[in-house]
Amino acid sequence: MAQFNLELIQNYVTENIGTFHTKRLESLGRLDLNKIIKRKNPYLFKAKDLGPAEMIKSIADAFLSSNEETIFGDWLENLAIFVNSSVYSGRKSGIQGIDLEFDKESIRYIVSIKSGPNWGNSSQNKKMLSDFKSAIKTLRTSNSGLRVVPVNGCCYGIDNTPDKGDYFKYCGQRFWSFISGDDDLYREIIIPIGHDAKQKNLEFLEKYMEIITTLQRGFLNDFCLPNGSINWNKIMELNSGKKA
Repeated sequence: MAQFNLELIQNYVTENIGTFHTKRLESLGRLDLNKIIKRKNPYLFKAKDLGPAEMIKSIADAFLSSNEETIFGDWLENLAIFVNSSVYSGRKSGIQGIDLEFDKESIRYIVSIKSGPNWGNSSQNKKMLSDFKSAIKTLRTSNSGLRVVPVNGCCYGIDNTPDKGDYFKYCGQRFWSFISGDDDLYREIIIPIGHDAKQKNLEFLEKYMEIITTLQRGFLNDFCLPNGSINWNKIMELNSGKKA
């Protein structure tokens, strides 16, 4: 075990938070209006009485919100692995479904990292348990005496009953303390995460408005009547019509 070095971790956050903003901007370029309309519920949009501009903004915002959660979740996972590697020499696991492996007090911890505590449904939770069992079997094949403890680590949130029987679930402060040995790390990383956030978000907003304008033009051309109202027949055909 190495000495916990807060400055090292803060420098990592400051130097790497730009990756999140870069991928965020890149996700805007992947916004395909036709593909999104095919996946969305058109009845909901009609029930909300949205006009063309409002509908495009609603579609774009939902797409971006979902993408941002995924992108930032991946970024936090990489941060957690870096933190743990600097203290316990932890590593990105090569076992399916396991994000982090490290040894602490003669125990091999295998960790599935999620953003927050309410990350999945019952089927996804069963899949995680199955991955834990397979990982334990794999690790014990090469070392039958190895004590393996599975952990679902959540980067934010609270769960005051961490012992789930088959695994432990550490959320928020408990998780960051578990992988670093520092009870205050969950608060200490919040400041460097905001590095250059104002400038990056201004750049994002400028690009966002360009994309929204382009999408609105395309929507008016492809899915609106000459008077500017939405052609719901065309929307429904694309979204739910039988294909030949």
